[in-house]
Amino acid sequence: MGRVDRKEQILQQAGYAYSFDRMIYFNRKSKKAFSVEFVEDHSEEELQRSISEEAKGEHWHFYFNSPPSEGVKSELESVLG
Repeated sequence: MGRVDRKEQILQQAGYAYSFDRMIYFNRKSKKAFSVEFVEDHSEEELQRSISEEAKGEHWHFYFNSPPSEGVKSELESVLG
């Protein structure tokens, strides 16, 4: 199993789904979204740590290599619910 496959397995086991249209992994329950680039560029340990972080507040938490603009955040939040 390759490194990317292990990361996808970690995300799936944590309840994340993949959006082909947005190229993100997301979990509506935890209100977190990870870009494909973030997943590829960070270690399994960093990914697991980010998944385990407690999300505070009602807003979505985005894990991207570069912070998304407010417009992108708003669009994703409306699409993801």
